[in-house]
Amino acid sequence: MILRALTLAAGLTGAAGLSQFPAFSQQYQQRLGGAVDELSRVVAQFDGDAESVGLDRAAALADLAGGGAFGAARSQSMADIIARHARLEADLAALEGAGPFMRARLAGHMGDPDIAARAWEAFEPSVPATFEGAVFAGTGFFGGWALVAMLAGVFGGVFRRPGRSRPPQAAVENRNS
Repeated sequence: MILRALTLAAGLTGAAGLSQFPAFSQQYQQRLGGAVDELSRVVAQFDGDAESVGLDRAAALADLAGGGAFGAARSQSMADIIARHARLEADLAALEGAGPFMRARLAGHMGDPDIAARAWEAFEPSVPATFEGAVFAGTGFFGGWALVAMLAGVFGGVFRRPGRSRPPQAAVENRNS
């Protein structure tokens, strides 16, 4: 009885949690697009400044790095911004046009911790009223239920009292007669 209640609770928890994926992944993608837009502006401004003095990006970073401790620190932070921009732009390109099921397959492209944290702060869970939400809820229910059922099967023998076992089926049938 307790095992059934636990598996049902795990199933419902999985359903409630996973049903939120379509909406959360959409929120993440929107924030990712905003971050890419802003970083594109910063990188374009840096490239424009470099070009205005006759340098390409690599030469501008090297020139900045040679300008003392502050210049070296600024050069490194700008190189980090440029690398992050490239990574996020690639993630956005992979996610653009993807529906909820494809975003689940491409979840590895939703790994920026800053964007995920900001998306989570703004995210408001809701009851999914779409086909995708229902599929994710069903998958979450089955996954939670199966996990607890599997763990109960694996660890069930560990928690049984020694010397106490289930009666043989024939004995159960004789008692019922």
